[in-house]
Amino acid sequence: MDSEAWFALLQLFKMGGHKRQIFLGTNDFGKMIGTSQQTASRRLLELVKEGYVTRELTPKGQNIAITEKGLAALREVYHALKMGLEEAAHIVFLNGVVFTGFGEGAYYVTKSGYKEQFVEKLGFRPYPGTLNLRLRSMADIKARKELEALPGMVIKGFMNGERSYGDVKCFKVLVNEKADGFIVMIHRTHYGQDVVEVVAEGSLRKKLRLKDGDLVQLKVLLA
Repeated sequence: MDSEAWFALLQLFKMGGHKRQIFLGTNDFGKMIGTSQQTASRRLLELVKEGYVTRELTPKGQNIAITEKGLAALREVYHALKMGLEEAAHIVFLNGVVFTGFGEGAYYVTKSGYKEQFVEKLGFRPYPGTLNLRLRSMADIKARKELEALPGMVIKGFMNGERSYGDVKCFKVLVNEKADGFIVMIHRTHYGQDVVEVVAEGSLRKKLRLKDGDLVQLKVLLA
């Protein structure tokens, strides 16, 4: 839905269109949303066509009601605003671009010394590979560095006959508002401060249909 249609839907919501049918003339509606009668009529027709509202024509005008699909669109924006405005203190936002890594994440999450800890602490067995993101700005890099100073969830390091493995710090994230995962910060890594790695139960690339170069938004949930 484009922004103009969404604000038209919001006006209908403010008039009570989510509770009942509202009698509405396009001239009055145009004044409410700051457009001409013709534009108001077109926006209503767009909302009807896309299934966000229903329209019942009468001899005197039209009755409009918001559908479940329309309510779902409003709720989506509501939840995004609620999270951003009310819970900002408990969220860190990161934006990064997908790239193909060295396979380092897959190497670590499949190590027996880490595997069972991942299952116990994260609640799932991670897919053997990470979603690699290169951060887009200095603000994102700064936010990532600030995460390093926070406690997080720690997967303890271990030693085997070959070498020692350091701790891995994890933070829960929401990826593109659609998938859950965890940022993993590996104590020893070949990547710089501009890279984050995300693990999940399945392949995030497949689930979200991501390819190299795609922009991804992370919401790191601190509480």
